[in-house]
Amino acid sequence: MDTTQPVVIKKYPNRRLYDTSQSKYVNLEYIRQLILEHRDFQVVDSKSGEDLTKSVLLQIISESETSQSQSLLTDTLLKQLICFYGSDMQSFVPQYLEDSLTRFLSQQEKMRGMMKDLVAAGPLGLFGKMVEQNIEAWNRFNRPDGTPDDESRDK
Repeated sequence: MDTTQPVVIKKYPNRRLYDTSQSKYVNLEYIRQLILEHRDFQVVDSKSGEDLTKSVLLQIISESETSQSQSLLTDTLLKQLICFYGSDMQSFVPQYLEDSLTRFLSQQEKMRGMMKDLVAAGPLGLFGKMVEQNIEAWNRFNRPDGTPDDESRDK
């Protein structure tokens, strides 16, 4: 499968979705997975060729938002977004939201990296290194020539 070309998904009148790159019917969860994998795709109407990507993305969000425990969009936020439609600021909001989320994701990645380093440097990380060193020392101790496990197998 060519991952450089956008996946074209056709939407049929019966609301079924068809991935033309894999010649198979798919569902919204499949499209969600494409998003998580950062794969480029486009959803088009099977008859007219009209781009339906935004409506399918909104459908995924709408279905995700039905569960209050997993909801990202509060009633207040939705009301605020609705107020921007037709206002003078409408043309600025999409870029602002995209930039804000991009910065947020970048900061989140940095925090993950810092947490990973912190865990590696913390007691559990140090304990793991000590265990590895002890196993290596034990293996050398049990070999008459004093070589570690891997080296003795190669001889």
